[in-house]
Amino acid sequence: MKLNLKNPIVFFDLETTGTNIVTDRIVQIAYHKVSPNGREETKCLLINPERPIPAEATAVHKITDADVANAPTFRMVAKEIARDIEGCDLAGYNSNRFDIPMLAEELLRAEVDIDLMKRKFVDVQVIFHKMEARTLSAAYKFFCNKELEGAHDAQADTIATYEVLQAQLDRYPELQNDIEFLAKFTTQNDVVDFAGKFVYNSKGEEVFNFGKYKGQRVEDVLKNDPGYYGWMLNGDFALHTKKVLSNIKLRGFNK
Repeated sequence: MKLNLKNPIVFFDLETTGTNIVTDRIVQIAYHKVSPNGREETKCLLINPERPIPAEATAVHKITDADVANAPTFRMVAKEIARDIEGCDLAGYNSNRFDIPMLAEELLRAEVDIDLMKRKFVDVQVIFHKMEARTLSAAYKFFCNKELEGAHDAQADTIATYEVLQAQLDRYPELQNDIEFLAKFTTQNDVVDFAGKFVYNSKGEEVFNFGKYKGQRVEDVLKNDPGYYGWMLNGDFALHTKKVLSNIKLRGFNK
C-alpha cells in the first residue's frame, strides 16, 4: 500500500560501535526519503567514529576500522543530515528506543541543534511486535515473502523497513494510512527526553522515570533538591536529557 503522506518521511537505520547512546558512536547511517509526491531518494554514509570499532560490533554489522578510516566524522556530515531530514517525519525499526535517541545525541555532540521532538516517529518494529512479534528478517519474510539479504547493513535494513511498513498497511485494515496515527500507535510511552529519563504524567507534567525521585515532578525536585540538577548535569546522562532538564529549570526561573 502506498503511504498516505502529508509530510516527507525518512526511513533510516544506524550501525554503531555499541548500544550505549552516551558513549557509543555511529559508523554508518542510511536513509530513504519518501515525499508526498511519490519521489524517493536514498543516501548511505559511512562515518568515522574516531575510535576503534569493537570486534563484537563488527561481528554484527561487518564494518571494520579499515572501512571507516577515510570516512568523514559525524561532525563533518551533521549539517548535511540535518538538512536532509528537515521538515520530515522519521521512521525505522526499533528506532524509538535506539536510532532516534542515538541520532539526536550525535547531532547535539556536533552542535547541530534541531528539535526532533517536533517530528512524528513511526517505529515499524512496534507495529510488528504488537501484531506478530518477530525480528526484522522474519518481518521481511512474513510481510514481503522475501529473504532479507545483507541483514545488519544499514541500507538493506532501511529499505526492508520501508517495504515492511507498506505491507503492514496492506495486511491490517485497522491500521490507518496516516503518519500521525502510526506515530501514536508505535509510541510506547509519553517520553519527554529520548532516553526516557523523564515522562509525562496523566496531567501532562514532566516526572522522573528513574531513581529515587521516580514519579515525582521534575520541577518539584529541582526546587526541593537543587543539588540533584548539578548531579545529573555532571553525570553519565545523554546530552538531550541534560538539555531537557536545563529547559525545565529555566522555565521555573521564568515563572
